[in-house]
Amino acid sequence: MASGGKGLNATGEFFRRRDEWRRHPMAGNQLRHATPGLGIAIVAFGIYLVGEAAYNRLYRPSGDHHH
Repeated sequence: MASGGKGLNATGEFFRRRDEWRRHPMAGNQLRHATPGLGIAIVAFGIYLVGEAAYNRLYRPSGDHHH
């Protein structure tokens, strides 16, 4: 029985070492923390694209034909 307990402990230690990657900052939901400012940059770029499209629709000269 004592050796069985020791084997279980070694097995538990084996899996504990194997699962260390799960606590890495780049794994799981931690990606947001690894790329600070990316969300704000995407929103700002989207606002820029919408603004540029609105500007081009409103202030495009009538004789300008781009293909």
